[in-house]
Amino acid sequence: MKILIVDDQRLMREGLATIIGLEEGMEVVGTAVDGRDAYNQVVELRPDVVLMDIRMPGMDGVEGTELILRHFPETKVLILTTFDDAELILQALEKGVQGYLLKDLPSEAIVSAIQTVYNGGTVLQPDITAMLLREMKKMPELHADQAPPSSRQETPDELALLTEREKEVLARLGQGFNNKEIAETLSITEGTVKNHVSNVIAKLGLRDRTQAAVYAVRHSI
Repeated sequence: MKILIVDDQRLMREGLATIIGLEEGMEVVGTAVDGRDAYNQVVELRPDVVLMDIRMPGMDGVEGTELILRHFPETKVLILTTFDDAELILQALEKGVQGYLLKDLPSEAIVSAIQTVYNGGTVLQPDITAMLLREMKKMPELHADQAPPSSRQETPDELALLTEREKEVLARLGQGFNNKEIAETLSITEGTVKNHVSNVIAKLGLRDRTQAAVYAVRHSI
């Protein structure tokens, strides 16, 4: 698989390139210093996976991800981040990234994550995602001020498509609950929860349960 590494810090770029380049079946085809540079490299090199730092001068990882996925939706993007980037991580998840990695993870975890997204999976640590969602709930002013205008306009119509039970499930997704926890709080089976989650994702036009959770937080559901 072909991999592009994006980070404004040279040491990080070169370190990741060395680690990943040693793995059988992985080739680092290039490195970039910001989101714009990353997009230009994707146009030229067509990597399978982009390992993208989230906070960079110039065009950051969120903007770079949006640009790449708008024109190359088949590209897999993994965000590199820290605990301090809750709002940016949630923005990136909304843009369609396949997951995020904390920068202090061991090298084998990073390699494993790249393999996971290459094979169509997502890389999300439930405890960290739940923490991010809790942090977002502490910043209500962001819901109105920073939600995309299109999302603000479409919210009433979209929510009207959901049943009351689906809204209850969506609210618990926004609290970081897994299917078992949702089932216990609503006194229904995990299978029923799974069906409700699938319906919510389909009706709201989202990609997965993580985007559904972010949607719930964004719109105070």
